[in-house]
Amino acid sequence: MVAAVKDLPPEIWQSIEYRQWSMRSLEGVERFRSLGAKSLPAVAIAGRLVFECNIPSQEELISAIQAAG
Repeated sequence: MVAAVKDLPPEIWQSIEYRQWSMRSLEGVERFRSLGAKSLPAVAIAGRLVFECNIPSQEELISAIQAAG
């Protein structure tokens, strides 16, 4: 999932704030729970869980980012 985000085009990177949490940290576990996620990988956009259990295509990810913006 990280690779899918890191492969986004530069114009998308300019419009997003990216954060990655480790499930090995208390902060990461708390964030995972606060989103209501049940499994990994998971992606939240604008504080809302959008993708879970699957890695979206680049087009799906870009579309979701643009819809949230």
